[in-house]
Amino acid sequence: MPGRAPEELDASLDELARLCDTLGIETVGRLTQRRPGTKGARLLGDGRLRELAQWTGGTGKVHRGPAGTGGTDDEEEEEEDETTEPPMANTVVVDHELTPSQLRNLKSATGVEVLDRNGVIIEIFHTRAKSREARLQVELARLQYIAPRLRELGGPSERQSGAIGGKGAGETSLELGRREVRDRMAEVRRELRALESSQGIRREARSDMRQVALVGYTNAGKSSLMRGLTGAEPYVADQLFATLDTTVRRLSPTVTPPILATDTVGFIKDLPHSLVASFRSTLDAALEAGLLLHVVDASDPTWPEQEEVTAAVLREIGGADLPRVLMFNKCDMLGPGEEDALRAKRPESWFTAAHEPDRVATLHAQIVHWFTNQDPEFELFVPWSRSSLMGQVHGGTTVVSETFEDEGIRYRIRASQVAYGKLLAAAEETD
Repeated sequence: MPGRAPEELDASLDELARLCDTLGIETVGRLTQRRPGTKGARLLGDGRLRELAQWTGGTGKVHRGPAGTGGTDDEEEEEEDETTEPPMANTVVVDHELTPSQLRNLKSATGVEVLDRNGVIIEIFHTRAKSREARLQVELARLQYIAPRLRELGGPSERQSGAIGGKGAGETSLELGRREVRDRMAEVRRELRALESSQGIRREARSDMRQVALVGYTNAGKSSLMRGLTGAEPYVADQLFATLDTTVRRLSPTVTPPILATDTVGFIKDLPHSLVASFRSTLDAALEAGLLLHVVDASDPTWPEQEEVTAAVLREIGGADLPRVLMFNKCDMLGPGEEDALRAKRPESWFTAAHEPDRVATLHAQIVHWFTNQDPEFELFVPWSRSSLMGQVHGGTTVVSETFEDEGIRYRIRASQVAYGKLLAAAEETD
């Protein structure tokens, strides 16, 4: 596209290839073309469309839908030698979002399955979701994606179903299919609301605890860090979207008061809005954290773009103003001098390597120190009649000092406003 640098295009296609690999699709070739935009009914010009069809055994011609426009051979880059026989492909994956008509026309010209970037991401989420909530969230996003593409994705035909005893006399099979999708979407939304209610109760119980949330681009190493910081065993793999389910665990070694760490779903460039909306309740767990640890892969040369993608999603879900620390992970994969250069460029950031225990221990200490400095200091008087609260004070706050008096104990504590408010209300409660 105009204004898109070649290295940006290469990085995007590399990422698409990794997405395909995650989905189990082997990449056998790439085809690009300079285009003024993505509005053409066939997306590609005539020559490039024929070249694409050589990879799939298709005709290179659109047999249904509107007549193709959007380019001539004069606009195309120099084509490869047509005598070279590329390996046959049974899937075409496009690094853009396709309209239903573009999807239909490309399938017609190539004779194989066609996926766009959003479709690949949604299918990965569909295969990876494990918890009931994640499965419902992904199903909702998948239905929203499928609904306008039922015909192009091989849905019901246009044959009418008006026979005696049939449902919806006069409706086409396609209309029936769309109605079934709408009904299922409504059912999924009801189930999600019920789950969100129970999730809200659990989050309310954690509201007075110190929480740090790991957010960032997919495959930045969040789950590996989660394992190192908490001893939990989340699924860890060198794949995109290895984690879809939110995990909450206490930092280990434990500290007083305890700190909860939350591992969240990774972000990616052009993350479908339906997935952002569907996972909003999951991402809300990050919004309740006192600190967002924004994890980036220091070894990835595109980390500045990935940093901006994460920041954009956080803005979309209302987390732009939350306290956030940029943390460079995978520093053990950097070359000589590269970490020093990053430290000079981003002196306020933190640096670690999830597979080096000493550096994870340093990160653990940095998190504890951050919360200790952030918690305000309060004075709390606990009468002897409320001596049962003393354990909660020592277990849920940082006790700066305590003075024993005739009527009770006077504490100087560091705690969150919520935790202090609950203790104060309990201490002042009358029998």
